Amino acid sequence: MKKIIILIIMLIPINVFALAENAKSSVLIEYDTGKVLFEKDSNLELPMASMTKMMTLYILMNKLDSGNVHLEDEVLISKNAANMGGSQVYLEEGSKVKLETLLKAVAVASANDAAVAIAEYISGSEQDFVKLMNETALSFNLKHTNFKNVHGLDEEGHYSSAYDMATIARHLIEYDDILKYSSIYEDYIIHPNGTSTWIVNTNKLINYYKGLDGLKTGYTNQSGYCITATAKRDDIRLISVVMGEENNNIRNEETIALLNYGFSNYKKETILKKGDIVGNIPIKFSNQENSNIILMDDVIEVVPNSENNKYNYEIKLGDINAPINNGNVVGTLLFYKNDNFIRSYNLTVENDVKKGNILTLFRRNINKFLVGIV
Repeated sequence: MKKIIILIIMLIPINVFALAENAKSSVLIEYDTGKVLFEKDSNLELPMASMTKMMTLYILMNKLDSGNVHLEDEVLISKNAANMGGSQVYLEEGSKVKLETLLKAVAVASANDAAVAIAEYISGSEQDFVKLMNETALSFNLKHTNFKNVHGLDEEGHYSSAYDMATIARHLIEYDDILKYSSIYEDYIIHPNGTSTWIVNTNKLINYYKGLDGLKTGYTNQSGYCITATAKRDDIRLISVVMGEENNNIRNEETIALLNYGFSNYKKETILKKGDIVGNIPIKFSNQENSNIILMDDVIEVVPNSENNKYNYEIKLGDINAPINNGNVVGTLLFYKNDNFIRSYNLTVENDVKKGNILTLFRRNINKFLVGIV
C-alpha cells in the first residue's frame, strides 16, 4: 500500500563555501534524523583530544540507565587515576568520590583523572574500558575511529573523524540527563577532605550561544582545537564538529557559523506522527479479525527552506498471529522523498490483541465459508 504527501517550500539560494574554512575536518548534522547538512572532509582520521570523553560518558550513561551502576556509588580513586596529567580536578589516591561527582568533572571540566576513575570503576582497568569503547564504536558502525585511552591525550593509533564524533554525540544525547551536566557553566567539586575545586566549563559557548547546551571540547598539540557542540532551537537540534582549528577563537567562530547556517536554512517537517494509523491488517487466531497498525515514532525529514518535495510511504507486513501487544513490531513503513528511499520506521498494533477462543475462531471460519458460497 502506498500513500503520497506533498509539501511545497519556497526556493532560497544557499551559499556554504565559506563555512569551516579553517578546520581540517567538520560536519553539521540534525539530531533526530542524523542527516548531514554540511561536511568538509568529515571522514578524515585525526586526533580528537578530549572529545574522546564523549564515548567515556556514553558508556557511563548506558551503565547508569541499565542500573549496573548508580550516581550515588562511591568510587575508590586509584594511584593511576590520581596521577593523570592534563586537565584534572585533583582527585586524591585512596579517597572515595561519588560517581555523579566524577561525571560532572568530566562533562564540565574535562577532567582526565575523573575519566580514568570512571573507566576503572566500570571495567576494572582503563585497558578493559578501552576495549569496551572500541566494541561500542563497532556497534555504532564507526569506520574511522580507534580508541587507545579514555581521556584523549595524544597517543599513536588514537583517532577519529568529525562524522564519527557527531555520531557518538548523537548516541550520547539519547540520554537526556547528560545535557544537565554538559550545560553547567561553573560549579564546585567537593573533595572528601572538605576542600573544593572550582570547575568552569571548557565550552565557553554555553553562556554565549542561544540554545547551546553541550557537548565536548578538545585540545592537544597534535589535535589542535576541536569541539563537538549541540544546540536546540524550537523543535530542531543540531550537532556540529570542527577539528584541527588553530586557536580557540576560530574554533568558536566556525562552530557558531555552522550552527547559524543550520538554523537559518533548514526546518524539520513532521510528515506523520507517532501513533498515527497507517493501515489495517488481519491477525490470525485472534479474538478480532483485524487491527489498526500505528507508527512507533514520528516520521520526520529535515529539508532546506528551498525545496519542493513529494513524500511517499510504503507498508511492509508479514503474517501476524495473536496474541500480540501494542509495542510489538509488526511491520515496517518505508519512507521516500521524491521516490528516493530515506529511512524505515517500525509499526505496531494500535491495541493489544488477544488470542481468540475456539468458539470465536470456529464461528468466524463458518461465516467466511458461508459468505464464500453465497
